[in-house]
Amino acid sequence: MSIRITGTGSYIPKSIEKNEDFKEHEFLNTDGSTFTQENDVIIEKFEAITGIGERRYADDNLTSSDLGYLAAEKAIEDAKIDRETIDYIICAHNFGDVKHNTIQSDILPCLASRVKYSLRIKNPKCVAYDILFGCPGWVEGMIQAQAFIKAGMAKRCLVIGSETLSRVVDKHDRDSMIYSDGAGATIVEASDEDGGILSHETASFTYDEAYYLYFGKSNNQELCADTRYIKMDGRKIYEFALKHVPLAMKNCLENSGKDIKDLKKIFIHQANEKMDEAILKRFYKLYKTEIPEGVMPMSIQKFGNSSVATVPTLFDLVKNNKVEDQEINKGDIIMFASVGAGMHINAIVYQY
Repeated sequence: MSIRITGTGSYIPKSIEKNEDFKEHEFLNTDGSTFTQENDVIIEKFEAITGIGERRYADDNLTSSDLGYLAAEKAIEDAKIDRETIDYIICAHNFGDVKHNTIQSDILPCLASRVKYSLRIKNPKCVAYDILFGCPGWVEGMIQAQAFIKAGMAKRCLVIGSETLSRVVDKHDRDSMIYSDGAGATIVEASDEDGGILSHETASFTYDEAYYLYFGKSNNQELCADTRYIKMDGRKIYEFALKHVPLAMKNCLENSGKDIKDLKKIFIHQANEKMDEAILKRFYKLYKTEIPEGVMPMSIQKFGNSSVATVPTLFDLVKNNKVEDQEINKGDIIMFASVGAGMHINAIVYQY
């Protein structure tokens, strides 16, 4: 028996926020002081480092669970299954449903329950729950789904990664330009075919690293000090990722029994273009081999960092030939990898 992805779906919002749309923003330092540089310079440096030229924001009437539902519908349709046969719905997110122009996170009921409601699934034995695991949430949801199936507790799972980060950013923080909205979903089930999930790796570094990403007050000192926004220590995250992610990827690949030369694609969390390129370089350096051309598809340039949604949406786009010069074929060995708040790292080696 193998455990395979039999259907994928994604929802990428239509509203495009380009870098030039930030030209009139009032960016401030953490102490509330103004930058000496003009916004044009700030934006130019931002794009050079992150690779982000534009990002997507959800329509005002949609929440994270809505995006997750829309992606789930596509995954169910792609898998050609009866939704009543789904045993688990696992929804990865970070901030719950945050309605437009509000600041309160709503996770009662959990987002997975909301998605199940929207899917109109009647079966009470379809268990719906959320997972909070930072940006690696969808990958971890896949690992949990595999565990349920291997243990005989499930035959079919729906794993979703959905987020509306645009609702929790501090508009006075330059880092607000990184974040975006989106959702991806996969149907995972037991199969008689070869391949599927071959190995996985997960780790949580919390002793010194737990608060590299956190909720903090606005850089604008005149705003309410009790209102919190997503914040990060970018330099520490960068150094952490370069040190630990390549090693986790190596361990995962070695546990799969596959060779580095077998690896056709690496779907890595779209956090920062320069960071992802550096992770890839260090990963291949561990094997003392050159990086194959086109091994790492990227979507961050147009879609930004949508946290838990970046890996499943990118996979869905490549699978459906919607990323230029990228494709995956039957039998290909691929890897999913992510790093994020916690600090958590995980990876999966998968035979397509």
